[in-house]
Amino acid sequence: MISYQAEGVRMPDIKKRKTTQWIKAVAASYGKRVGDIGYLFCDDEHILSVNREYLGHDYYTDIITFDYCEGDVISGDLVISLDTIRTNAELFKKPYEEELHRVIIHGILHLCGLNDKGPGERELMEAAENRALEMLGSPTPALP
Repeated sequence: MISYQAEGVRMPDIKKRKTTQWIKAVAASYGKRVGDIGYLFCDDEHILSVNREYLGHDYYTDIITFDYCEGDVISGDLVISLDTIRTNAELFKKPYEEELHRVIIHGILHLCGLNDKGPGERELMEAAENRALEMLGSPTPALP
């Protein structure tokens, strides 16, 4: 089950049913099934607080992914700052909705086993994000 909640911000205008189908299709393309995934949309101050409390990091970020995966079932909590999404959309000259969907799927890709901190990993993550965004654009998400 995938749940979407907001704290301190207005819930983003996403089509939950389509987004859920898309997430499941992306996970399936990595041989994974979706278990319990919780999205929490918040502001910069809330994500900074979570980053400090749980990870010991003192900086803003667009997403924090808590991984509870077991075997081929992905589960986790994903905390997303809509403030940072908006800032990054402007910085990268991308539509807000595209950046929002990129971050929504970024967390799922982490749960599927992709990383973005080591040498060359960022480029692989970006390519995976782009493939996933293409799937969202199709009427019925197709497997890559």
